[in-house]
Amino acid sequence: MTQYADAIASSVLEEFRKLSAKRKPSVRDNGLHEWVPLSGIVAKGPGSLKCVALATGMKCLPASKLPQANGIAIHDSHAEVLALRTFNQFVLQECRRLTLGEQSEFLRRRTDLELAPLKKSNGQDAPWHGQPFAWRKDVTLHMYCSEAPCGDASMELIMAAQDDASPWTIPLTLSTTPAQAPDPTPLSLPGRAYFSHLGVVRRKPARGDAPPTLSKSCSDKIALKQCTSLLSSLTSLLISPHNVYLSSLVLPESQYSATACKRCFSAVAPGGRMSALVGREWTGSGYAFVPFQVETTGLEFDFSKRTVAARSDKTSASNLAVAWVRSGIEEGLIGGVMQGRKQFDLRGASAVSRRRMWGLAAEIAGLLGAGAEDGIAGVLAAGTYDEVKEGGLLEARRKVKDEAHRDALKGWLRNMGDGVFSLL
Repeated sequence: MTQYADAIASSVLEEFRKLSAKRKPSVRDNGLHEWVPLSGIVAKGPGSLKCVALATGMKCLPASKLPQANGIAIHDSHAEVLALRTFNQFVLQECRRLTLGEQSEFLRRRTDLELAPLKKSNGQDAPWHGQPFAWRKDVTLHMYCSEAPCGDASMELIMAAQDDASPWTIPLTLSTTPAQAPDPTPLSLPGRAYFSHLGVVRRKPARGDAPPTLSKSCSDKIALKQCTSLLSSLTSLLISPHNVYLSSLVLPESQYSATACKRCFSAVAPGGRMSALVGREWTGSGYAFVPFQVETTGLEFDFSKRTVAARSDKTSASNLAVAWVRSGIEEGLIGGVMQGRKQFDLRGASAVSRRRMWGLAAEIAGLLGAGAEDGIAGVLAAGTYDEVKEGGLLEARRKVKDEAHRDALKGWLRNMGDGVFSLL
């Protein structure tokens, strides 16, 4: 525990407390007290510490519903992943501000002088690195999570909470090699089961009686961000990934297992599954393996499972997720769409949905006008979302992900089925 970690946590906790009561867990008519995980992204600049995005939530869209999502429903509403989406909405809003001539304390426009060498060297084999915006060097990024991220970073905690903490038997069809799965079967991407098989990519949800998904665990997604940066595919078309990496991940002391976190996130600790990526740099693209530190705080979230359980022995997980962005967005989400809307109704699309984020990125590309950004506008004008993600300017990002999956996060399976929609 450090004073610095407490300050990061406090920044997120204080912003959550400012939200209206309708965005917070409640006590149900039957007396059940609701709890929910919280996560947030904090920007630390010279003399300032600001939470720029936060989210709560713990639900996930079943794989069977992805073809119906149509870019409207959010697949993964776990707080950690939703917070990463809200952060990407935040940086898009900052990009828009800059294109309109306003100032940003977080982003800056890259100069023609800065971009010129990149254009000159952008031959057939050179990675593209011509994003018009960059994250400021003097602003570091930090993440707070009120619960241990689901997946590998929480396995010891889950085992300790069982009546029998001994490892479960591993099926013969599941590899016993850490961080490796031999084939794309459901057993290759386990949920909460097979406790003795550690260091592997896991899926959500963990409960065996829930509809299956191929959404990867929060542990796995956060670990991957050490390679891809916090930027999504869409935002990495506009902002250089350089500097947009986490410096620290802050967890409550009660949710920290040193063994699990070192195994899950570290590249230097013995047994760290990211070890093959130490020093990896994808030259010329702005991407590199940038590890973060895991810090602990003694502060607890008002609606954590532990805090709520201390108030009542009748508790239940909340169905409500919340997305908050410093630029003014505050939404309640149920089933991946805005509260009060039908699940796949276009009017229910959240500001952090695929459809709305794509639309905003395309708008920004249009505002940039002619010049070096023409290629970006062209990629964002693709007919479908899948075509955007397969665009030539994102080739370097795809290479980073492929190598991270091959060398560290083995067994990763793509969550497909919601990429054929268009903005038209």
